[in-house]
Amino acid sequence: MPEAPHVPWHRRLIQSLLYDRKIDRTRKTRARIGLAVVVFGAIYAVIAGRLVLYAVVPAHESRRVVGSDAVATARPDILDRNGEILATDVRVPSLFAEPKRLIDADEAVELLTAVMPDLDTGELRDRLGSKKGFAWLKREISPKQQKEIHRLGIPGVGFLNENKRIYPNGREVSHLIGHVNIDNQGIAGLEKYLDSRGLADLHRAGFASDRQQEPLQLAVDLRVQHAMHDELGRAREKFKAKAAAGVVLDVNTGEIVSMVSHPDYDPNNPKEALDPNRINRLTTGVFEMGSVFKALTVGMTLDSGKMTLNSSVDARGALHWGKFKISDYHAQNRVLSVPEVFTYSSNVGAAKMALAVGVEGHKQYLRKIGQLDRLRTELPESAEPIVPKRWGELNTITISFGHGLSVAPLQALMGVAALMNGGYLIQPTFLKRSPEEARAVAKRVVKPETSVAMRYLMRLNSEKGSGKTAEVKGYYVGGKTGTAEKVVGGRYSKTKLLTDFVAVLPADKPRYVVLIMLDEPQPTPETHGFATAGWNAAPTAGKVIARIAPLLGLEPRFDLPPADQLILGRGTGRSAADVTSSTTRREAKATGAGAGAGTTMPAGGAGAAAKPPALRPPASVPTTGR
Repeated sequence: MPEAPHVPWHRRLIQSLLYDRKIDRTRKTRARIGLAVVVFGAIYAVIAGRLVLYAVVPAHESRRVVGSDAVATARPDILDRNGEILATDVRVPSLFAEPKRLIDADEAVELLTAVMPDLDTGELRDRLGSKKGFAWLKREISPKQQKEIHRLGIPGVGFLNENKRIYPNGREVSHLIGHVNIDNQGIAGLEKYLDSRGLADLHRAGFASDRQQEPLQLAVDLRVQHAMHDELGRAREKFKAKAAAGVVLDVNTGEIVSMVSHPDYDPNNPKEALDPNRINRLTTGVFEMGSVFKALTVGMTLDSGKMTLNSSVDARGALHWGKFKISDYHAQNRVLSVPEVFTYSSNVGAAKMALAVGVEGHKQYLRKIGQLDRLRTELPESAEPIVPKRWGELNTITISFGHGLSVAPLQALMGVAALMNGGYLIQPTFLKRSPEEARAVAKRVVKPETSVAMRYLMRLNSEKGSGKTAEVKGYYVGGKTGTAEKVVGGRYSKTKLLTDFVAVLPADKPRYVVLIMLDEPQPTPETHGFATAGWNAAPTAGKVIARIAPLLGLEPRFDLPPADQLILGRGTGRSAADVTSSTTRREAKATGAGAGAGTTMPAGGAGAAAKPPALRPPASVPTTGR
């Protein structure tokens, strides 16, 4: 009898489990049929599941589409410093088609255009007639339109819920927040900043489809923003200005509490942003800031040690430099003390103070205080300063009183803030920043005693100078006006002006600086035909401060002593300006000298190396000092 063939152990194990130890061919057949049924059943179950999935969820939703068919994914909320919503997402339906599944494209065109007449018939026919698997027909339709189209029952036409960005406060925050495109991607302002931090990468990878994202909290206070927006709108209308802008900056942290630029736009309707007149003038625009720059010039001269508050400058006549003549708007035609140079806003005095430091010292100081390089903040829109290509003594003269160097207004405010907060340059930010974080990024640029002197001068100007119209009782405001002639047709215009006012509050212990700027304000009967900053920008700043100071937690204080006592700590009832003025007059009578102590006059004229300010014609030198 032949020997039974050897069966491997694993086959014996399977046979034992399936058929017992004695192999029964009938049972073996049944087992094979049962196994086949199970396998085919599983295959058909998978197929049925996929068919159900395709019926319930459109094919394009199972993958992240890109390019022209991108789906608007979720974005984190943007909040103000108190948690108020500035930007958020809502779910809205969008209409799409799958052209391959359409039975009759022409009929679909007729039915859809009957419900939505704004659809372009030719474009719609092209999209439905293509062989694509997916095509958008209209993004962000209304619930009523969705209901009517659903009733039509057109095969191959469906809806997809997308995220739409909305801005509850509209125009008030437009230049801060920016806006998004139809695919919910940031293309301006802080919305674009969000994408630059990795949100765009999350969208592309398909991981930003839910709302479980940390909100972005700003330093901006919506209440202050509303007050600023309202007052600037009124000022622009009252003075018939081309534009108006304003900023509130925390001097100790660099936080931007408010920023408004008129004319603005509605971020819910971003097409308005295409108007070039609606730019953010505070970061995107660059301007010659006028006499506000005298604060930087005086601060530079005091910090260099070339002069003190007791020094004097000869301003008995215009300054002649080659064929150019620099004169004062409020000419006193006498020797002025340093405080008087500031309060009378003397161009001649500022020029001679800058010349005392010298061209190279002036350039180094302005670079150190952040005026010669592009200002970088979270806003992607920022402009490069316009700096003279060849910087000679004449450039230093004109830049000393705010012409010949164009900077972003926020940039100039950053420099003034450094003179107010004890001497630290702190990069402005739109995000919340703690005092500890601010100290980590702060850089000392001037001495503490220079900061004390500049606080005194700013307050003195509100007590006796051009800043009186910005005074708000109880808040000890200090400030400096600036009026710059704009360039029209290559020459400085006497009628087209840029006016601004920088305020510090309170001047003895600064917490905030405020900038108000008006572009081409017009004279009114109330201003007696004048259009300089003391008649428009300064009183506007006063109205803004009166509204925002309580919101910022500043308690009013009354019956405070004058600046020389409260800030400088002098016991006399006479101000420093009175003291130094009388001393200067006595010295001038005794010696007959023109320039006082600390004043350095150049030898000779401008010479061959002296050039007019960059981008300015030789025959045009501004004369503003207002």
